[in-house]
Amino acid sequence: MVRSGFREGVHHGSVVLLDAAGGVLRHVGEVHRPMMPRSANKPLQALAMLRAGLPLADDADLAIVCASHNGEPEHVERALRVLGGAGLTEDDLRCPPDLPLHQPSARRVLAAGGHPRRAFMNCSGKHAGMLATCVARGWSRPDYPDPAHPLQAAIATALSTAAGEPVAATAVDGCGAPLFAVSLAGLARAFAGLVTATPGTARRRVADAMRAHPYLVAGSGREDTRLMAAVPGLLCKSGAEGVQAAALPDGRAVALKIDDGANRARLPVMVAALRLLGADSPALAELAEEPVLGGGRVVGCARLIDGALG
Repeated sequence: MVRSGFREGVHHGSVVLLDAAGGVLRHVGEVHRPMMPRSANKPLQALAMLRAGLPLADDADLAIVCASHNGEPEHVERALRVLGGAGLTEDDLRCPPDLPLHQPSARRVLAAGGHPRRAFMNCSGKHAGMLATCVARGWSRPDYPDPAHPLQAAIATALSTAAGEPVAATAVDGCGAPLFAVSLAGLARAFAGLVTATPGTARRRVADAMRAHPYLVAGSGREDTRLMAAVPGLLCKSGAEGVQAAALPDGRAVALKIDDGANRARLPVMVAALRLLGADSPALAELAEEPVLGGGRVVGCARLIDGALG
């Protein structure tokens, strides 16, 4: 990271690039060691929900189930719609109350006398999908975040199968749902499998829903929304602690993890990786550097060190 021409900080991490046949094209760091994908898991969680019988009115609803959304009005409305379709309400959610990530939306909530709500929380769409799946299957609802719940067992199996490796550890994510560890290489394989799946299958439906509705997956100004808008056919999902995974339509894929969890380092690495995979979009140029502010103006940037990806 450079501030006013001075290198202020350096972030380290790992990244793996897969070719269209699933082979490792290039890698840096520990790409076969288990890591926590955080919200990059969400497309695979949604896949398990679909296979378990999650009924959704349209693919926009599926996109919100895959989302780490901003809490903008359309995001909240969609999450509540998924709940309402299952005869449930916001009170059934087990994710913690929060204000919207989108600061203008948060300010409007507070100015109107509002307060943190579960539906504002960025994972509310995923939790709504989990609950709706439980209703469809007749599974118990209050304990749906329990790792021993049949829904979570189905999610672990789906992730393991998609990644081509066993789940290495189980933890609790920031939203309270179970979190399953796989390697970066496994995460990239899982994303490649979503985009190359046969049209009409559950895997392909997840990929198509996210790509058709990138705003619902994240929101105004967010990385995933901007990247999917910039690169035609790209599937992309980020996670906390500097995680991100993406796949091009032919199965070329990338997954990365910034060691210190700095999200500002994520986008420059992802842009460089996509370029190495052959993604050719002029819109990527403006995403290659993350601005650094000083006194409210841009005084530097976070950018990839020359030669960092070989």
